[in-house]
Amino acid sequence: RVVEADICVVGAGISGISAAVEAARLGRRVVLVDGLPALGGQAVNSIIGTFCGLFANGTHGRQFTRGIADDILQALGRQKDALHFRHGPLTTVVYYDEVALGRWVEETVRELGITVLLGAVLREVAVDGRRVEEIGFATRYGDVRVRSTGFVDASGDAALTWQAGFPCREAEGTKVFGTQMVILENIDEAHQPTRQEISARMQEKGEDYGLLRREGLAFVIPGRGVAAMNMTHVETPLDPLEASAKALEGKQQADRAVAFLKAEFPDCFGRARVRAFGFPGIRQTRWIVGRHHLTVDEVRSGTRFPDAVARTAWPIELHDHGSGHLWDTFDENHVHYVPLGSMTPPDADNLVAAGRCIDADKAALSSVRVMGPCIAMGAAAAHALDLAGTGSVHQIDLAVLRERLYDNVDRDD
Repeated sequence: RVVEADICVVGAGISGISAAVEAARLGRRVVLVDGLPALGGQAVNSIIGTFCGLFANGTHGRQFTRGIADDILQALGRQKDALHFRHGPLTTVVYYDEVALGRWVEETVRELGITVLLGAVLREVAVDGRRVEEIGFATRYGDVRVRSTGFVDASGDAALTWQAGFPCREAEGTKVFGTQMVILENIDEAHQPTRQEISARMQEKGEDYGLLRREGLAFVIPGRGVAAMNMTHVETPLDPLEASAKALEGKQQADRAVAFLKAEFPDCFGRARVRAFGFPGIRQTRWIVGRHHLTVDEVRSGTRFPDAVARTAWPIELHDHGSGHLWDTFDENHVHYVPLGSMTPPDADNLVAAGRCIDADKAALSSVRVMGPCIAMGAAAAHALDLAGTGSVHQIDLAVLRERLYDNVDRDD
């Protein structure tokens, strides 16, 4: 099969969904591709369960990102127990029902007439000079080629950029761990321990249960008797055999964590059972070399770039050691930005990255790879390619782009 498109989005996580929806609403023919047999990426299938970085800091911070974020909050807000806002004391986090989010994604993509290709493994990329021309995919039903004017790399691993032969970065030295999420049902919310109590007990007795991680998180939407547990540290190597082995190890870690909870907090978790394991959650593996390398100093100082396309105030959140993680917060007035330059390989005219594979150092990326700014990056990628047309994303009118992205960069209500 050969499919023609104006914009091809590789990766159907939250940034890819945002890019595809935005492009379709601009009237573009969109092809959306993912290696999983389902849409939603980690936001749905790894059971992340939280919208982070969507709001400014403070007890009731203003909303930083609009677009599909508004659509999702409104749609899920109309459903019983599908959303729960946790305000403060510093950050605002929204817990969501991953099934409800998945159905919103699927119905929105279908209603917009976006062409979907699922279970597709990227095998080859045809490049002519500075332009990606065509991508070849393998599926269990046969090979597919997608020809497009513009491309969005929302793969998470910079798979499109890497296969196209453009420079990429890979982690060196200290690892960045992923996580194996697990959904527990039949918990007793009335006796739910605090995050601090869980972490203190993990520090005290984690070795007895063979736990690698020494602190844990529970995301609970009140009234459902269900908790999404984040209590594992799983390596996420790029080698295919090692990655497969680590995926199995992650579930073993999760089993040990559940045994720990049932034994140490029986009033809450004594009757709990595993309802579902998510797909392995990945924070960072490979990312692009862009026109701009976003640094932690720029994040800390809140550098406002002329080509800013997304913003957030989410803390620096590094999961790089087993005993815990770095959690470096900002004050209520802080804002930091993502520039288009960090999303655009300098040698490619029609390729824009979005999500966790943009160009940034590890600490900077840890604060901008969360759901809020990823939604904004997806929208920015769609608009940049729409403005570029058959030209270059490096030569678009930034004033026009900024006007289009006003709600995600400048809006202050």
